[in-house]
Amino acid sequence: MASENYSFEYEVFASANELSKEDKALLDAAREFTASAYAPYSNFHVAAVARLTNGELVKGTNQENASYPVGTCAERALLGSLGALFPNEPIETMAITYHNPNGSNNAPASPCGMCRQALREYETRTNHSIRLVLAGREGKVYVIPKASMLLPLGFTGDDLK
Repeated sequence: MASENYSFEYEVFASANELSKEDKALLDAAREFTASAYAPYSNFHVAAVARLTNGELVKGTNQENASYPVGTCAERALLGSLGALFPNEPIETMAITYHNPNGSNNAPASPCGMCRQALREYETRTNHSIRLVLAGREGKVYVIPKASMLLPLGFTGDDLK
């Protein structure tokens, strides 16, 4: 029997004020955009804002539905818009944040499993890593070099061969 280990390093900032000017502006845009989320059931407003390699910004928010499985996460809403507006344009950095008026807002938000899979697929599709900036409204900020780091042993197109 063999044993293997998977780990990765990421940056932890005490607050958004420690980020580069460019990353802080992207996170601020995401924090502001949480107001556009449609979250009448959970009241958990999530926004994702991506800076593309061509300099454009693309935004997405969670879109809930009374039939919960029909809702869409902010990250996948962003990827859908990106596919329509800028097909195959790589994402340089994506900021993901949330606003929870009924609870805490000071811990970084991390993409769900389905979004991790979609982000990994987009990295493969464009042959370009997506740098993630994860935060709440306040507090710590995580910067992760590649979205695929969040999904070790993920399912890929190679698994279909």
